[in-house]
Amino acid sequence: MRGRGRGRGNRDNKDGGRGRGREQPFGKTNMACYRCHKHGHYQSECYTKLPHNKEKWQKSNFTENKEEETLLMAFHTKDHNCEQDVWYLDTGCSNHMCGSKSLFSHLNEEFHTTVSFGDHSKVNVMGKGDIQIRTKKDTIETISNAFYIPDLKSNLLSLGQLQEKGYVTTIKNGACEVYDPTRGLVTHAKMTPNRLFPLQIQTLQYCLMAREIDSTWLWHYRYGHFNVNCLKTFYQKNMVIGLPNIIHFNMVCENCVVGKQHRKEFPQRKSLRAKKVLELVHSDFYGPINSSLNEGKRYFITFIDDCSRKTWVYFLQDKSEACNAFKNFKTHVENEVERTIKILRTNHGGEFCSKEFQDFCDEHGIQRHLTAAYTP
Repeated sequence: MRGRGRGRGNRDNKDGGRGRGREQPFGKTNMACYRCHKHGHYQSECYTKLPHNKEKWQKSNFTENKEEETLLMAFHTKDHNCEQDVWYLDTGCSNHMCGSKSLFSHLNEEFHTTVSFGDHSKVNVMGKGDIQIRTKKDTIETISNAFYIPDLKSNLLSLGQLQEKGYVTTIKNGACEVYDPTRGLVTHAKMTPNRLFPLQIQTLQYCLMAREIDSTWLWHYRYGHFNVNCLKTFYQKNMVIGLPNIIHFNMVCENCVVGKQHRKEFPQRKSLRAKKVLELVHSDFYGPINSSLNEGKRYFITFIDDCSRKTWVYFLQDKSEACNAFKNFKTHVENEVERTIKILRTNHGGEFCSKEFQDFCDEHGIQRHLTAAYTP
């Protein structure tokens, strides 16, 4: 009987018999209650069977659930506006750098270059300008020639650039201080545990606003420099809500005076009309034109005699040839009619106002008339 039991145990359990398997512990952890079907207790210990423990069990269970909800609802908000006001004093930075476009009081977006970092990466600089700040000493300073690098995470102040502007920088006793030679201490930054020198500064944004105290002037401007007598009519007939009584208007509005000025009409007839040939010569320049003329020339100059209305045309390749064209014209017409040119009338174009052109006219006694722009 004893041997048969061992043999049967060996056949049923390869690890050493059925008896050894029964000796394994079986605790409450894997035990399911037959009453509430929850794990961790027996049916005899179930709170549903013991009414006097039910309230205590629910209270403890409610406390545990409440603590879990509190942990799940924990969160941390990050204030992005504070990062814009933090500047790091950097001894290895070659130039001031800022990542927020709104901080610049003046920005030249036509300036472009690249900046290299210590990890050999490069970023594009999309502008350069000035930033107005207010220090802890309640003074206004200007961060000039700062680079604008979009999406730059940290604003950097170059101590080397500050030194070029005449500021004195000292780093000692766990702090970095910037001094002005005449005003003394400008700012003070304490060193953080990671050996950085953050500086909390306030940037200034300016907005210019015009203010008019006199109500008469104010309503005169609001209505686009409207007539004062019409404003009085509006008040008397209650046509405008809030319009005060316009009593006096002693001062003269300069904008109204300038806007009502008119240009004197041009005379129907010329004030000076030549009575003899070559007494007055008109000249004008035209070009460049899209299609080239003779031998690829893209300009031409005209000379018109005021008396005979005869016109001469010379084709040129460049504006600088205007003076040579006038010399050839002068030699040709003076030999033809045996008279000299008295007056040459042109506009203020650079081809007619060059030193070479003026010296040639002075040498030959030719009087110059220069017409006003955009006039007949």
